[in-house]
Amino acid sequence: MTSMNGKVVLITGGARGVGTEVARRLHAKGARLVLTDLDAEPLRALAEDLGGPDRALSVVADVCDLASMESAVAQAVEQFGGIDVVMANAGIASYGSVLAVDPATFRRVIDVNVVGVFHTVRAALPSIIERRGYVLVVSSLAGYAAGPGLAAYHASKAGSEHFANALRLEVAHLGVDVGSAHMAWIDTPLVQDAKADLPAFTKMLAALPGPLGKTTSVQACGSRFVTGIEKRSNRINVPGWVGALRWLRPLVQTPLAERGIRKITPVLLPQMDAEVAGLGRSLSARTQALEQE
Repeated sequence: MTSMNGKVVLITGGARGVGTEVARRLHAKGARLVLTDLDAEPLRALAEDLGGPDRALSVVADVCDLASMESAVAQAVEQFGGIDVVMANAGIASYGSVLAVDPATFRRVIDVNVVGVFHTVRAALPSIIERRGYVLVVSSLAGYAAGPGLAAYHASKAGSEHFANALRLEVAHLGVDVGSAHMAWIDTPLVQDAKADLPAFTKMLAALPGPLGKTTSVQACGSRFVTGIEKRSNRINVPGWVGALRWLRPLVQTPLAERGIRKITPVLLPQMDAEVAGLGRSLSARTQALEQE
């Protein structure tokens, strides 16, 4: 286990959800934090609650803009001397089937969830290498198994996992460890917004077998993340059973394993697309407002 006392941790998407929970837990262990997000007010409030700039620096930054992330890293280095851990956590999801989703929104999901991970890591990596630190890329169970109506999200999370796998090979000889995090449904604003906007999404979750449709608390997820960061884990799975899907991936993608989801898709996917059309947007209202600022 690595002590987090005095370590400097950069977290993107830090204003809400898992980012906020991990920040609070690492702060309690003595870490100094650099928190980025597009949502300025909750980001500022969190940083102030965690002790202000001496312990928690907040930087409004867009992961889709490399210069913005380089500026955030420069401020972190100036304030704290360097970065020991970077957690590429910022992510969004779109609504609707491949035929129904807004094409610009589909591209934005890829930009945030894949290109944004690259920008975050690219900006922080020189300092991480200098300190022989740790990189955590937040992927998802969606990187292991696909589902209808979320093609951009699934594609992006599979991409971010393989980015982490490639990066791990590139920097291992430099003393840097790289992990990817894979979560089932977590009770974050992303999932809450989807449930509120799309009754078909809620029905689809309820129809999934066994634990696949269950939602895990942000607190439980944050606890697993912090343990993984301390251990510099290659993979963090939340809940633990998610890790089995990595090994079962070829079986999960067979017609037999997909039988249940194939049965409900002809009913629920058109309903979801109709709900997306009624909303007039392929993002949650909160995410769309931030995108338009």
